[in-house]
Amino acid sequence: MITTIVIGLIAILVAWLVVSVRVVNQVERGVVFRFGKAQQEIRPPGLTFLIPVVDRMKKVNIQIVTMPVPTQEGITRDNVSVQVDAVAYFRVEEPMRAAIAVQNYLFAIEQVAQTSLRSIIGKSDLDDLLSNREELNKGLALMIDSPALGWGIHIDRVEIKDVHLPEGMKRSIARQAEAERERRARVITADGEFQAAQRLADASAIMNEAPGALQLRLLQTMVEVAAEKTSTLVMPVPVELLRFFERSANSAPVPEATEQPASSAEEEPERQPAVTNSATPELAPSGRSFDRSAAESAMKNGASRTP
Repeated sequence: MITTIVIGLIAILVAWLVVSVRVVNQVERGVVFRFGKAQQEIRPPGLTFLIPVVDRMKKVNIQIVTMPVPTQEGITRDNVSVQVDAVAYFRVEEPMRAAIAVQNYLFAIEQVAQTSLRSIIGKSDLDDLLSNREELNKGLALMIDSPALGWGIHIDRVEIKDVHLPEGMKRSIARQAEAERERRARVITADGEFQAAQRLADASAIMNEAPGALQLRLLQTMVEVAAEKTSTLVMPVPVELLRFFERSANSAPVPEATEQPASSAEEEPERQPAVTNSATPELAPSGRSFDRSAAESAMKNGASRTP
């Protein structure tokens, strides 16, 4: 009889120990409710003892939770319809508030993240969603962190994963990117030509000061052409040679025209006085021709009078 009583007491003690002993994992914290009232003491990891039927413990995970935010569709500030999805990283800092202040903090954080993401979409431009995501991530994390602080939850970071654009907008962006690349290519080509022109101008100035440099350059060009194993050899004429001929042509004396070409004289018809049958007496010539004829007649008369 006594043995039965002892065995019964041992069984009751074992059952009480089994019911009252709980294990809290390293990544959890325990919040104990005694007669429905939360105890201020947070149970640390390890074994914790509870009063059967009196105490009830709720375990809260304090690890960082990775929560994907479902895709949200909205219209940006520049009237472009987009679909954006994100991911939120948060953890519980105050297990007491997380267990008491909110019924299900995981569901609450998810809903706040969705509404905040839609608000960010409406306040941002398309270019900001595509290129300025860091600022949007900070703003989104701040919007989610404001209500989460009252629940004992800290938002580590929020990242926008992907932005889904309409097909027409994708084609427009592709054309814009192509035009931008073409503009850059033209600018780079023009810059290269400008630098090449400067280098050529410097090289021409050096060759102008040292004429032998041009000959060396000519010989180097001939060697490069001959190395290609071609049957055609191009011999460029030096510019100085052309300038020499030009200076020689300019310095040669121009012969003066002393005689009229015979061809032109033959071609020009002789101008003879017109012969008329009129009895009009001829007029005596005037000027030097008249004086010359008078002198000749005087000389003849003098010669005839001489004995």
